[in-house]
Amino acid sequence: MADLAKYRNIGIFAHVDAGKTTTTERILKLTGMIHKIGEVHDGESTTDFMEQEAERGITIQSAAVSCFWKDHRFNVIDTPGHVDFTVEVYRSLKVLDGGIGVFCGSGGVEPQSETNWRYANDSKVARLIFVNKLDRLGANFYRVTDQVKNVLGAHPLIMTLPIGEEDDFVGVVDVLSQKAYIWDDTGLPENYEITDIPADMVDDAAMYREQMIETALEADEDLLMDYLEGELTPTEEQIKACIRKGTNELMFFPTYCGSAFKNKGMQLILDAVIDYLPCPTDVNPQPLTDEEGAPNGEYAIVSPDETFKALAFKITDDRFGTLTFVRIYSGTLKKGDTILNAATGKTERVGRMCEMQADDRNELTSAQAGDIIAIVGMKSNVQTGHTLCDPKHPIILEAMVFPKPVISISVTPKDKGSTEKMGIAIGKMVAEDPTFQVETDLDSGETILSGMGELHLDIKVDILKRTYGVELTVGKPQVAYRETITQEIDDSYTHKKQSGGSGQFGKIDYIIRPGEPNSGFTFSSKVVGGNVPKEFFPAIEKGFKSMMDTGVLAGFPVLDVEVELYDGGFHAVDSSAVAFELAARGAFRQSIPKAGAQLIEPIMKVDVFTPEDHVGDVIGDLNRRRGMIGGQDAGVSGVRIKADVPLSEMFGYIGSLRTMTSGRGQFSMEFSHYSPCPNNVAEAVIAEVKEREAASKK
Repeated sequence: MADLAKYRNIGIFAHVDAGKTTTTERILKLTGMIHKIGEVHDGESTTDFMEQEAERGITIQSAAVSCFWKDHRFNVIDTPGHVDFTVEVYRSLKVLDGGIGVFCGSGGVEPQSETNWRYANDSKVARLIFVNKLDRLGANFYRVTDQVKNVLGAHPLIMTLPIGEEDDFVGVVDVLSQKAYIWDDTGLPENYEITDIPADMVDDAAMYREQMIETALEADEDLLMDYLEGELTPTEEQIKACIRKGTNELMFFPTYCGSAFKNKGMQLILDAVIDYLPCPTDVNPQPLTDEEGAPNGEYAIVSPDETFKALAFKITDDRFGTLTFVRIYSGTLKKGDTILNAATGKTERVGRMCEMQADDRNELTSAQAGDIIAIVGMKSNVQTGHTLCDPKHPIILEAMVFPKPVISISVTPKDKGSTEKMGIAIGKMVAEDPTFQVETDLDSGETILSGMGELHLDIKVDILKRTYGVELTVGKPQVAYRETITQEIDDSYTHKKQSGGSGQFGKIDYIIRPGEPNSGFTFSSKVVGGNVPKEFFPAIEKGFKSMMDTGVLAGFPVLDVEVELYDGGFHAVDSSAVAFELAARGAFRQSIPKAGAQLIEPIMKVDVFTPEDHVGDVIGDLNRRRGMIGGQDAGVSGVRIKADVPLSEMFGYIGSLRTMTSGRGQFSMEFSHYSPCPNNVAEAVIAEVKEREAASKK
């Protein structure tokens, strides 16, 4: 059995273009896993192995690699930075014990860094900070650490200081050991020497060491008191133990600097992963839940001696078959073992399992708690977030919650041969990505693909074309509008069918009112005296709830409605659950139009970065798109503008932004909330829906 104290499961996450994939490449080179470094801009990096990733120079799916450093095993997951693929970051964080947040030395804390940081906080993942690209024009380590404090509200614990900046960046000062690491110009990571600190940095280095010791010792009150009273000079071991404790408790984040591309400063980060990030047994164990998803007070203790418990966190389809990525929390798994999928109730024998090296693999015969592995060719309909466990001890691990898609496109195969291929391909793609959803429009027969943004759907269509050879005609993007009500209505409805044979009778008196935002559908009953027998309440609730999928204005799902049943009537013979369910359906159709039905649209939280001389143009354009400007934040290299903008106005925005800012603007957006549509917009949307329906009937 391997020693779990020598395991580190870490993820690398950041904003688009901060250098995550390059950092991963350097880790693999330093640990001897690869001999030739592949560059992202040449489309040759190890973890970006999809054609689309190599071409666009972005990471689309998280990739797992394992490597060794100073006899510790690292399982590293490189995640995407683009907001459309945040789900990859979220699900990776769920199964990791620690992470490295990478920030660009000149770009600093960018919009997507905030989202990823928030996800990591929610998942309570301990992190190191790596300020990368200090060799770039405009790079400034101290400005970025200030942004970490002010924008992310985090406490960076500065562990290294840069020697020189931009073109003159040559190395780093290790604050703890008070030594300088200086690399030569060969660009090779191993060509460095450890020297004394440059004379002009001695005072700064001493000051930062003092600050670091005081912050670190806050993790141990006794040591801190002795130190402040002058009775103790802490040893390096004591300081490291305190930093490790504080990092794992998220009190602060050890912060390093360097240039991954130029191979400067990377060894210190690998040492820090060993010294300060938690091993699998250091983190709080995963909670177990009941079938409804509520915690039951038990936990998956990380130990090889426990019963087998694991979470399937990612499914991909590659040239070898379907791979199910699994994080093992407890117990051991051997080739040939039978495991239970707690979500489907099916058992299955494990045929092949392997350790992943991006798109390569090493076959395994056994794995244990703390491991991240892939099982090949599982049959039992495993999906992301399913629990795998010992059939004799069934359990359910806390599930993953994924954001709902906000944008859709319609696609139609160009020929008959593509129709079958598309069905199979889409089935595989939906299993891989829980934020990608597919439905068929029954009226038009078109297939509707829904996702997190334009780039997300663009990549999916590209994969369908290239990987699966499906030629498609793509319709224009559709927005996920919703409907709601604005007024309270007191109403009554009687469902009566009493002509020969057994009849149907159900009468309900009810109030329908607007619910709290994001409350969905809530039902309550205040009937007293048995005018409507209790056993019919579930049928009435079911009737109302089943109508929430199709609104009265344009057939969009209805949100945030409260129904209160306060009276009614029943017939001793003719009343039944079905009669009351039909009464509730009729009541919904009758009352919703009277209750001020209204179309609501998704509003996106938009974060735009622009050079200063284009701020006026960008704000003017956002206003034209019905945007509400929330604030501006001036940085050294430009201005960040935050705004709430309707999704329907944001199609093709990247093109307009690039034109306005001569190609220098960037933006990210994520769903914020639903808000009422202005009348002219609502009328246009309803008219368009009716036109489509009429066209499909022809």
